[in-house]
Amino acid sequence: MAPRPPWGGGGWGRAEGLGRYLCDQRITHLIDATHPFAAQISRNADAACHEAGVPMLMLRRPAWQAGPGWTRVADIAGAVAALPVTPAQVFLAIGKQTLAPFAALPHRWLLRLVDAPDVAPLPHAEVVIARGPFDVAGDRALMQAHGITHLVAKNSGGAGASAKLQAARDLGICVIMIDRPPAPDRPQVAAPAQALDWLHQTTPRGV
Repeated sequence: MAPRPPWGGGGWGRAEGLGRYLCDQRITHLIDATHPFAAQISRNADAACHEAGVPMLMLRRPAWQAGPGWTRVADIAGAVAALPVTPAQVFLAIGKQTLAPFAALPHRWLLRLVDAPDVAPLPHAEVVIARGPFDVAGDRALMQAHGITHLVAKNSGGAGASAKLQAARDLGICVIMIDRPPAPDRPQVAAPAQALDWLHQTTPRGV
């Protein structure tokens, strides 16, 4: 069972709370395996580890490599600017937390979410509720059914969410890919086995 944070006001999401937990529980190492776009959590973990003197490792799956027809942008604002000014059919595959900046654009949106939203997330949006992993054939059929012309995605990497990229390539759909935010300056590995190796190398023998 995961430990329940004994503090309020944001708990794990705040550097102060995590720092107290590291000290109180005598944590000796921290592996940050959060989503590559959970930048604030990673910054807070980095600050807490600096304060507590705890070694920290970043476990990050490799980013997707740019393919034909990709436009790479630095952030959400860049994705908004990269979309055309005339109406298009856009598959907005970025979750539901960062949709607001797209609301003023004249497009029709396809959103695929894990949970149904309480309110309409965007004007002229159709929401599909589904949980991955997805396959290329299914994503290709989804995009064809909605006449998608543009795909906006975050470069989260991994195989579970990559089917939409191959489907977009098959259909000649423009891909706008949002780069990952900067990560803390910490050692970084791509696989859990490498994280275990790091623990073995940095932990005293017999512990």
